[in-house]
Amino acid sequence: MTPLLAFDTSAAHCAAALHLGDRMVVRVEPMAKGQAERLMGFLEDLLASEALDWRDLVAIGVGTGPGNFTGLRIGVSAARGLALGLGIPAVGVSGFEAAAMGHPRPVTVALPAPREHLWLQRLTDNGAEPPALTLAAQAGEVLHGPDADRLVRAIAEIASSRAATPQPRPAPLYVRPADAAPPRDPAPVLIG
Repeated sequence: MTPLLAFDTSAAHCAAALHLGDRMVVRVEPMAKGQAERLMGFLEDLLASEALDWRDLVAIGVGTGPGNFTGLRIGVSAARGLALGLGIPAVGVSGFEAAAMGHPRPVTVALPAPREHLWLQRLTDNGAEPPALTLAAQAGEVLHGPDADRLVRAIAEIASSRAATPQPRPAPLYVRPADAAPPRDPAPVLIG
C-alpha cells in the first residue's frame, strides 16, 4: 500500500515521511512555533519533490503524542481533515509505539516531558499500560524515544502496516489535562 504520507508536530518540529514501499523520503524542519502555518506547505513540498499530488496518497499517518498540546492538535486535526477530504484512511501512532518499534516486548518507553520529567509507558505483547509522568532521575532502565527523523519514519512504517485494516480516528494522546481553562459556555450541539 503506497504512497503513504506520515507526519508529526508533537514537539518543536514539523517532521514528515513519504512511504513509497521500497523507500522512504523524510524531511524534518526544527521549529519552536509556527507548525500550524507551516505544515500544509511543508507537506506539499515533500509531495512535489517526488512528483506526487494529494490525490496520489492511499493513507495518512500521524503522530498522536504525547507532546506539546497545540502541536498535537495541529497534527491530528490536519490528518483527520486530509483523510476526510481525500477519502483515505488516517492512522494515529503514539510516540511510545514509534519508539518501541523493532524492540522486543515488554519494554518501557520514555519520552521527554517538561521540567525534567519523562512520560513513561510500558508496552507488552497484549497492549499497553496507561502512560505516567515521572522525574527523569527516577526513570530507571527505559528505552528513550527517537529523534524526529526516526520518530516520523516509525510512524510511517506502523501506519503503513495498519492502513489496510479499519482503524479508529486519530486522537491526541494526552498524558495530563491541558493547562487551558475549560469554557464557561455549554458545548455546541453536534448534528450527526
